[in-house]
Formats: sequence, structure tokens, C-alpha cells
Amino acid sequence: MEEIAITQISSKGQIVIPREMRRDLKEGDKLVVIKNNEQIILKKADKFSKTLEEDLEFARRTEEAYKRHERGDFIEMNGDKFIKEMKKW
Repeated sequence: MEEIAITQISSKGQIVIPREMRRDLKEGDKLVVIKNNEQIILKKADKFSKTLEEDLEFARRTEEAYKRHERGDFIEMNGDKFIKEMKKW
């Protein structure tokens, strides 16, 4: 399951990666930054080339889902029904 957290950009353009998101990161690790329209993706550089295609596909699908949501093109359902639907994927 994907994790979600909120952070903010400082006046110098710096961001803090929330503690729960940086469990697998250590000081000195290099990160690749990918900007795709409204998305910014951070990826550990040592894992970058192995899954670039998957990351770009995830970014594309997320952007499409965001646009559908903006248009109101989505289905509302309770949590139990959502989990049931998700298991079909």
C-alpha cells in the first residue's frame, strides 16, 4: 500500500521528507527527482534504472486518475466495498 504524507517547501526550495517516509533512506543517499505535470516523484538513485518504466507508468496513471476526479468522474463507495473491489485488481 502506498503511503501519503504532507510536507512543505522552504523559502530556499528545500523540503523535509517525513520521518515515516524515510525509513529506508540514510544521509548521503542520492535521489532522482522526476517531474510529470503536477507530480514530483523522488526515487533512490540506486533503484532508478531498474524500475523507471514502472515509475513513469505509475505517474501517468496517477495523473489520469487525478484528472478524472477533478471532472467528477469517479464512483463513491464505502470502505468495505472498496477493499473488495481492490482485491479484484
